[in-house]
Amino acid sequence: MPYADASYDIVTCAYGVRNFADMDEGLREMERVLKPGGQLMILEFSYPTNPLIRWGYDLYFTHILPAVGNMLSKDKGAYSYLNRSVKHFPYGEDFLKHLRDAGFADAQAQPLTFGITTIYTANKTAHRS
Repeated sequence: MPYADASYDIVTCAYGVRNFADMDEGLREMERVLKPGGQLMILEFSYPTNPLIRWGYDLYFTHILPAVGNMLSKDKGAYSYLNRSVKHFPYGEDFLKHLRDAGFADAQAQPLTFGITTIYTANKTAHRS
């Protein structure tokens, strides 16, 4: 990112991290531009763990959304990408590990909407040892 080190008090990203060309590099850049004590907040899709919610989610994202998307945009692949990208995103504890590996502390995940989306928060440590 074209910003100086320790430029921001907070960095946010909504539904974008799973689209980064290199997720870990992107997270390290977020950590780099944060001031010591700054906060990271990421809102990202996740994959529901409840079997009934997961079944409905899969039905919607695998069949209904691509069909409607194709009718509206005439592009069959445009709306099937969403489901594939969400399924491959390291949600929950797996994503928290990526945050910690990028240098963040106090990484937490708060699932919302039956686990279909999650808010991740983390902090940049005030001092590195």
